[in-house]
Order: sequence, then structure tokens, then C-alpha cells
Amino acid sequence: MTSTPAEAQRLRDLTLLRRVRDRMDREYALPLDVEALARGAHMSAGHLSREFRRAYGESPYSYLMTRRIERAMALLRRGDLSVTEVCFAVGCSSLGTFSTRFTELVGVPPSVYRRQPSQVGKGIPPCLAKQVTRPVRNREARTREPQLA
Repeated sequence: MTSTPAEAQRLRDLTLLRRVRDRMDREYALPLDVEALARGAHMSAGHLSREFRRAYGESPYSYLMTRRIERAMALLRRGDLSVTEVCFAVGCSSLGTFSTRFTELVGVPPSVYRRQPSQVGKGIPPCLAKQVTRPVRNREARTREPQLA
């Protein structure tokens, strides 16, 4: 089976995008920006952003922040770090931005989340707990259907 040059380039780009995503998963706590990620993938920042959104449905920055918030949720549930310590531990440099993004994705501020008793994931196998505790963006949240009496 032969492919066109455009299809071959798309497959090469997807390979590079997976590497970028894997790097964000591994190095979420390091200072990462789109320009640095693009340099590592030998792409321009604009091309990386467009292709990443096309492949994964969100911008590289949004994906990275979601990974950081996921890790922050786990650290906050553990309970031995302050919100500020968690903010810096997951690679955020601004407590205000961290709190705003956390609230946007989780639905409550990090300080409230930290005080809540952790019932999430209780009795669920660890392989499924990550799915249950993953932050959900507003656009991804399911809307409830009206209940008819």
C-alpha cells in the first residue's frame, strides 16, 4: 500500500506529537512552554499548536495544565502539603493562575478540595481510580437531561 507524501508527513507529525505529549506527561513539573516543546520536536510553535490541537482536541498548554492539575489533586488528597507547596511542586509559577485553573477544571478551589475528605476512588481498583479522579473541563462535562416526573 502506498501513501502520498502528505500522508507520510502526517504520520511523522503524529509520532512527534506523541513524543511531545509523553514529554509533558513526564516533565509536567518542569518549566515547559510551547516554544521549547516545538524546538524539541523540530517544529515551529504555531505548527505544533495547530497539529497538537488537531490530534488531541486541545492546545499543548491546556494539556499540560490538565496534567499538572491531575497531579495537584493527588498531592492535595495526600494532605501533607500546603496549596502553595503543591502549586510549585507541579510546575506552576503563579499561585493565582494555579488556583484559577484548578477551580475551572475541578469545580472547587484547591484549598476547599484539600479540606474535603477523600472519598473519591475509595473501593475502586487503582487502575480505574485515575479515570474517576481526572479533572473534567466545562466543555467536557456531561449535561444532565431533564428529569420528567
